[in-house]
Amino acid sequence: MKKREAAEKNIKEILTFLGENPEREGLVETPKRVAKAYEFMCEGYHKDPQKIMGKAMFESSNNEMVLVRDIEFYSLCEHHMLPFFGKAHVAYIPDGKVVGLSKIPRVVNVFARRLQLQEQLTEQIADAIMEAINPKGVAVVTQARHMCMEMRGVEKVHSSTLSSALRGEFLKSSTRAEFFNLINTPYHKN
Repeated sequence: MKKREAAEKNIKEILTFLGENPEREGLVETPKRVAKAYEFMCEGYHKDPQKIMGKAMFESSNNEMVLVRDIEFYSLCEHHMLPFFGKAHVAYIPDGKVVGLSKIPRVVNVFARRLQLQEQLTEQIADAIMEAINPKGVAVVTQARHMCMEMRGVEKVHSSTLSSALRGEFLKSSTRAEFFNLINTPYHKN
C-alpha cells in the first residue's frame, strides 16, 4: 500500500502544480481515484499473455486464416500519458493448434493496458501470438485516435493512425491482400 500512498501524494502535488487546491471539496478524493484508475489502466504489466493463451490451446487440422476483428482497445501514450484508443484486427494461420477466440482480445488488453506506443503495441500482440501457438503466420493491424494529437500539439481532431505487424505467411502478397480485404469488408448482421 506504500506505493499507492506515494502515488496519491504525487497526484496531490500535480494538482497544486496546476494551480488547484487539493483540499477543495471536489478534489479531496481525486488523488485516490486517479491512483486507482491508473492501476487499472496499467494492469497489463502484471499479466502474462502466454499464460492467458496457454489455458485455451486446442489441436486442430484447420490451416485457414482465423480472424478476430474490431477488437476495441484503450491505452495510454508513453510520451504524455494521454489516452489513445481504437480497434485491433488480429489474424493467424494455424499450424496444428488453435487458441480460444476469447483469448485474442485478452492478449490485446494485456499490451494495451501499459504505457505504450501504438507501433509497439501492434508488434507485441503479433509476437506474443507467434510465440504462444507457433502458427504459419500472424497479422495485426491497429487503428487508433491519439488524444496527444487531438487535445494538444497539432490538435488534429479525428485523425487516426494505422500500424501493422505481419509475420510468416502474411508476408506473402496474396495472404496479406486477403487479410486486408477481410478487415475492410463491412460486417452485416443477419
